[in-house]
Amino acid sequence: MSQATYNKMWTDAQKDLDIQLRREREEFLQPEKDRMKVFKMLAASYIKYMQIFRSLETAHDQLVHWQKRTVIRQVLDGVIGRILEMKKEMVELENSEFHYIDNILEDLKLLPEDIEVPIPRYFVKEKLEVLQQREKTLDQILLNAGLQTEHVKAMTFEEAIKTIQVAERARQGRRRAAFMKQIYLEEKRERQTKLQVQLGPNLDDAATCIQKVWRGYIQRKKTEKMREEEMIFLGMSLPPHLKAMSISQMHAGQINALEGEVRERHEEAFIKDMLRETEGLSIKETLQDQIGQCFIECRHIIGKFPDYPTEEAGGSMAILSQKTPEQVAAELAAKKEMALQKKAQKGKKEEGKEKMKGKTPQKTGKKEEEEGWKMAPSNFLSIMEEGNSQYKAVWQNRDEGWDFLQDHDPELIKEEKREEVEEEIRVQVDELMQQKLENLKLAVDGEKSNKQKKGRKSEKKTKTTIRKKIPEMEEDLTPDRTIDSLYRELVEERLLIKAKTVNLSDYVGEYSYLGTTLRQVDIEPMPSLADVRQLIALYGILPLGSQTVHEKAPLVKALLLAGPAGVGKKMLVHAICTETGANLFNLSASNIAGKYPGKNGLQMMLHMVFKVAKQLQPSVVWIGDTEKIFSKAVPKAEEEMNAKRLEKILPKFLKALKAQDRVLLVGTTDRPFDANLKPFCKVYQKIILIPRPDYASRFVLWKHIILQNGGAITNLLNISCLAKVSDGFTQGRIVQAVQAVLSELRLLQMTRKPLRTAEFMTSLARQDPVYKEEEETFKVWYAKTPLGKARIRALAGNKKAGKGKTKEGNKGKGKN
Repeated sequence: MSQATYNKMWTDAQKDLDIQLRREREEFLQPEKDRMKVFKMLAASYIKYMQIFRSLETAHDQLVHWQKRTVIRQVLDGVIGRILEMKKEMVELENSEFHYIDNILEDLKLLPEDIEVPIPRYFVKEKLEVLQQREKTLDQILLNAGLQTEHVKAMTFEEAIKTIQVAERARQGRRRAAFMKQIYLEEKRERQTKLQVQLGPNLDDAATCIQKVWRGYIQRKKTEKMREEEMIFLGMSLPPHLKAMSISQMHAGQINALEGEVRERHEEAFIKDMLRETEGLSIKETLQDQIGQCFIECRHIIGKFPDYPTEEAGGSMAILSQKTPEQVAAELAAKKEMALQKKAQKGKKEEGKEKMKGKTPQKTGKKEEEEGWKMAPSNFLSIMEEGNSQYKAVWQNRDEGWDFLQDHDPELIKEEKREEVEEEIRVQVDELMQQKLENLKLAVDGEKSNKQKKGRKSEKKTKTTIRKKIPEMEEDLTPDRTIDSLYRELVEERLLIKAKTVNLSDYVGEYSYLGTTLRQVDIEPMPSLADVRQLIALYGILPLGSQTVHEKAPLVKALLLAGPAGVGKKMLVHAICTETGANLFNLSASNIAGKYPGKNGLQMMLHMVFKVAKQLQPSVVWIGDTEKIFSKAVPKAEEEMNAKRLEKILPKFLKALKAQDRVLLVGTTDRPFDANLKPFCKVYQKIILIPRPDYASRFVLWKHIILQNGGAITNLLNISCLAKVSDGFTQGRIVQAVQAVLSELRLLQMTRKPLRTAEFMTSLARQDPVYKEEEETFKVWYAKTPLGKARIRALAGNKKAGKGKTKEGNKGKGKN
């Protein structure tokens, strides 16, 4: 598609965003008591923002114009953050991580694919070179340490001998054939020579040979000339008189091309220098004249020259703001009075605190009545409104007919750089005019500047600094070591591992279409794999990918993925790293066993991980089988592993993480019920329960996995039957069954022997399914988590409210 298409896509997205922002101002400001109505409003806004997000992300990725991309990026970060805020409100409203809005999608005539969370491609594109260099460094360290594992298929001794024999016999055959061909050609040449000597020279043959060569040469020249004339006629080539160019002209053209490339690279610096040269002097003179005129006016009105504002107050900006000299002088005097008042207020507060030390505050007995639900204040509405207003002011009605390349707009660069040049010159002018003002005061009023006195007074007022205790995880235990050396050590100890290249879209699963129906009859549906994929994108990928979003969005420091073995928990961890370009640290109990022993060693290990993860963010810290850290009783076989050593220090690790640190702790477990629930839920802020796939997901999975492993689907292969029979089997088990069938030999036979359903049945029967008892155990455990308990209480409250309504209705009917 052309750039015009993506420009239109951006325009439509901005229009939708403008409508959505106006709608939010109208709807979300008023309190609302009806929770169902609130959820529908939130869900509709969530869907709309997701559509805007999708359009903006595509436009940002495809547009070449970098100034447009900058504006889109600002709005895009705002939209992502707003989606995360909407998600938080929906979770708090329903007390559930999973929402079923198929009825709203039906009303809006949308498909589930329309609300699939897109992964912004700029997460990886913007730092592709850094990621490639980091990957090379990681591979080199692993290779030097002898840890690079290459998967090579083992070969038996007999197979090796057979392979060598086949290769050697083939080589000998090729050499023999080449030798026999050479002998044949030599014999043929000798026979022809003898025959020519016997018959003598033939004049006709010689003439024919000369004619053949000459006619071929003439014809080639004619053909080339005809081709050139045709190309000139079609306008695809220049005539000879226009094409002629001397070597010096060509050299000059090459130099100009190189200069153009350099100029393009340094366009901003070039424009800035040009503005400084052409407009710098006039800007300087104008500023000096304006400031000087202001001095004279103040002297005429007030009777003395004003004090020059400090840098903190804005310097000459305070003088040249659109105010009269009286207002400027009054503002400066007001600021001095405010400073004195603040000091007096501080003294009063300290006295009040001393008086209130012995008194205890009275407790309020009654709680305030709920007025209804109201939207929490947003950190991203201002960002979106700023981007929207910038779009309207600059891009909405801008004429771009002249810009054929659509790469940048020089006029916008000039406007930006002119402000920077003015600011630089203003600093120089402030220094000059400050000195000039002192000279004027000395010459006219006979005053000396009291700057030095103030400076001496300020020197005397020194505050006693109280040394704060540095938290355990924030203390730098390795001040003399570089990040590269720490990175190398973590790689060599296998605490920093290479993430597998897996995209989130590879986690195949279908949307649940019965969620709303089941909830209407008070049955809590199991989440679908598409719901899990969305939560991973919202809680894991989007905050890690953008610094602005991570700092201002609802903060998620830790994420727990719980589910039976084979549902793809590790795959999702690797997908988070792939989509965001994050480093992957492995702190599983089995991986850290025997490494960095003792309390000090453990502290040093976590400090190194924390320091490198923060420095090379985004980073993911993965703890596999995390229930072992919080286990109720350690089995004898795992006593040597000392899995519980991380239990006390993990909360400190999470506490040390700030909003600006793009570091995510991800735990995976297939036995969460073995852990102590209270400390477990205290560490993991978000818990995602991953179920076994339902029928729709299994149907898609079988197709995807068979095609991925080189198989071909024909009428003899009943995918629906396989999806029905594999009820209870996880994705991992289905993958193992398919790989067991589709061996190299079976793939070679596929053209004459197509795949049949029975082949996969036999392989699937050897795998272990997830029984209903195990699934129920997971449900019971999740019901004990804080969010699960809140959900049960909410459902119980809804049932009581429903019974109350029916009783009132029956009483009303009886009276009638």
